[in-house]
Amino acid sequence: MREQPNLPPLYPHLCVLGGLDAIAFYEKAFDAECVVKLVDEGGSRVRFAQLEIFGGQFTIHDEVPECNGAVFSPEEWPTSVALTITLSTPDAVTDAMRRAVESGAEVVFETQDLLEWCVRHGRVRDPFGHVWAFQAFLPCN
Repeated sequence: MREQPNLPPLYPHLCVLGGLDAIAFYEKAFDAECVVKLVDEGGSRVRFAQLEIFGGQFTIHDEVPECNGAVFSPEEWPTSVALTITLSTPDAVTDAMRRAVESGAEVVFETQDLLEWCVRHGRVRDPFGHVWAFQAFLPCN
């Protein structure tokens, strides 16, 4: 019997077009580790993948229209959620944004020090349509 994934009580679940490409992107852009990957019989669609990233976890799957109630990719159903990663230092935000862009993400909010919130913050949209926000706290006066 296959061992079940160890998932936290709440985690993001992303639907993508091109799950194998998405896993490769997240590994390169965010240094993610794919700890579980189940593909269809043809080996072309990801049925379920669990990735560890920045101390947290998320799962992905390819769009599966034949499943009733399936989550659809942002190409068919635009996302209204941004996944926010809080990092340990402002420089880590700058580095994460750079790495994501170098890996193919698009900047949707330039990295800025938002002094009213005491954070350095930036956002990218990955090639699969999902928005990732990076932030780290700044000293507040």
